[in-house]
Amino acid sequence: MLYPELLGTYGDGGNGLVLLERARRRGIEASLSSVTMRDAVPDADVYLLGGGEDGPQRLASDLLLGSDFLQRVANGAHVVAVCAGLQLLGRTFSVEGNDECAGLGLVDAVTHRGAVRSVGELAVQVGERLLVGFENHGGRTTLGDGVAALGTVVKGRANDGLVDGYRSERVWATYAHGPVLAMNPWFADEIVSTVLGRELAPLETAADLLYRLRCEVLTGG
Repeated sequence: MLYPELLGTYGDGGNGLVLLERARRRGIEASLSSVTMRDAVPDADVYLLGGGEDGPQRLASDLLLGSDFLQRVANGAHVVAVCAGLQLLGRTFSVEGNDECAGLGLVDAVTHRGAVRSVGELAVQVGERLLVGFENHGGRTTLGDGVAALGTVVKGRANDGLVDGYRSERVWATYAHGPVLAMNPWFADEIVSTVLGRELAPLETAADLLYRLRCEVLTGG
């Protein structure tokens, strides 16, 4: 987890714990590191970026631009980004007052301030699965040509009321908090499977049951 003291407003650090536990329960060796703003960015298979307020988000972007983060991603690392993390991976993002800030430019996306803050439940159709969580942000994110959205909005606003986040070969980004991987264990498994390059053994936990119940409530099924 990168900069939890800056990008940990909504408990998104829990995403790292979920990845760790879903891997370990299958006998997969894994470890989790918390990288503070005083630390160098280490080698890792997956970097996690969470949500944060405007000032911390700007500081996190500056710190990452001055680190080896982008080079490590270019060398094959994966990234899971939520909310503020999603925004700062783009070309630019805007904070309160609509001041425009330079992002990392890892993804062709720009975020402007919306007229109304997006707060509430969020549900997104991702392939054949439903991703559930909650959102709390003031941004409106526009994806560049050729950038694939993570999924289609079923409930809530996410990027623009139509789609949520973005997805590339080694990057997953969403506006869903929760933490999103705790609420969507299938999503955590997809990330672990992609990083390892192989299918995972089935795993049934209380989180999987809760996920199915949430989907039933949301869809009325």
